[in-house]
Amino acid sequence: EISNDLIDGLVIVHGAGSFGHPPAKKYKIGEPFEMKDYLEKRIGFAEVQNEVKKLNSIICESLIEHGIPVIAIPPSSFITSHNKRIYDFDLNLIKTYLREGFVPVLFGDVVIDDEVKIAVISGDQVLQYIAKFLKSDRIVLGTDVAGVYTKNPKTHDDAVHIDEVNSIEDIKFLESTTNVDVTGGMVGKVKELLDLADYGISSEIINANEEGAILKALQGMEVNGTKICRK
Repeated sequence: EISNDLIDGLVIVHGAGSFGHPPAKKYKIGEPFEMKDYLEKRIGFAEVQNEVKKLNSIICESLIEHGIPVIAIPPSSFITSHNKRIYDFDLNLIKTYLREGFVPVLFGDVVIDDEVKIAVISGDQVLQYIAKFLKSDRIVLGTDVAGVYTKNPKTHDDAVHIDEVNSIEDIKFLESTTNVDVTGGMVGKVKELLDLADYGISSEIINANEEGAILKALQGMEVNGTKICRK
């Protein structure tokens, strides 16, 4: 659904998924540790980074096969953090590739942290940072459900869809994610997008598996999902 006439200024950010989250949890990346365990942590860092690069390669290969000029940009190569929040992020690299007509593809990754040594930076946090400082026009976060629900709609028939979220209070009853996600699941996504909304940038969460949803989103059309904004 991403065609060449819709890629101008497009940046894609994907999560670590089932590739990166299990090893990040296994090695407790981002948690306090003693220096005698630093070698094991560095091995964990390397394993997580290697796994997310595999996922990124699969995604980029698919996009290239469909004629999209993507460029993979590992966040660990140019981002550092302070206490698990992005601290230094050289946007010039992304701006250069956008100017030359490429589609940068970034992802949730592990980075060097000046407080906890190494940390996981979610794709949602990367997206929020890019959108805020590049002043993006449209932010679309694709998941496997049509936005935010009061419960997991895959396991609860009585789950109620939430059309709009304006504050964290709107989702205080939201269930925790049921999969292995060290970055906060749906709650983590909404928190990042609410931070973005503080800068006057609204966003939406849609079901990327729904036929035509991504195309409509890129065309600026209304898509079934949840809008994240401040009132």
